[in-house]
Amino acid sequence: MSARLDTYDGALPTAARNELGDFLRSRRAKLSAEALGLSKQRRRRTPGLRREEVAERAGIGVDWYIRLEQGRTVSPSSATVDALAKALCLSKVEHSHLRALATTSHRAAFCRETVPDELRRMIEGLNNPAYIAGRRWDVLAWNDAAADLFPDLTRVSQEECNCLILIFESPLMKNLYGRSWEVHAKHMLSSFRATYDFWADDPAFIELRERLRRACPDFESWWESHEVTNAFGLRKELHHPRRGLIGFDIVSFQANDDPSLKLVMYTPLAQRITPPM
Repeated sequence: MSARLDTYDGALPTAARNELGDFLRSRRAKLSAEALGLSKQRRRRTPGLRREEVAERAGIGVDWYIRLEQGRTVSPSSATVDALAKALCLSKVEHSHLRALATTSHRAAFCRETVPDELRRMIEGLNNPAYIAGRRWDVLAWNDAAADLFPDLTRVSQEECNCLILIFESPLMKNLYGRSWEVHAKHMLSSFRATYDFWADDPAFIELRERLRRACPDFESWWESHEVTNAFGLRKELHHPRRGLIGFDIVSFQANDDPSLKLVMYTPLAQRITPPM
């Protein structure tokens, strides 16, 4: 079969190529050859599809696909990305992530964002819990309702006021999430991973990743699974020390003037959640 050597002229940064290759390997490992109707004649030493099977399903050359997984200097076109997404049975979120990785460009060093006064005044006027987060999930501003829900926001230093640091390191946060802590910690990590892949060589992102690795024994296996997801979409049930078990729907909005800023709002559920027996 002839390879579809579809490329575009932009050269991907080394870190982006490495993350793209790792993402492809992780998705390939999750596929079942039997579920896809592939041959069982050859014994498989590792889970998932072989590289040649992915290449054949995508209509590209095996050597070229191997170079992609190895993070070598190749830049797939949008047509090739779409073919790989179909071959790997990617979700819409995963497909979008692969497409973005394949077209990323060199970035300036990360700099902690600042929140305009207008945005600060807006969230301070909201009755429900709300905060503004940056690309690295630093919490940059919040209102009184958010501080009541998450007291750590007013107790930690600016450097430690970070969604990931708080959920992975704070005993108060672990008590707040209760038995659902692992679900929400993994979800937050997969949201961070979707951003991290584009900043994988930036010292600020590397430092945060290593801190989380030291804080959580399960971090390594969660990180290696290379899950990516939208920032929000989970309904949260929190064990508030005064108000008991309460639930929220989470919505987020990007600031038009600065897309690196995310407004996160917690809307209380109309009905009180009954604790599971």
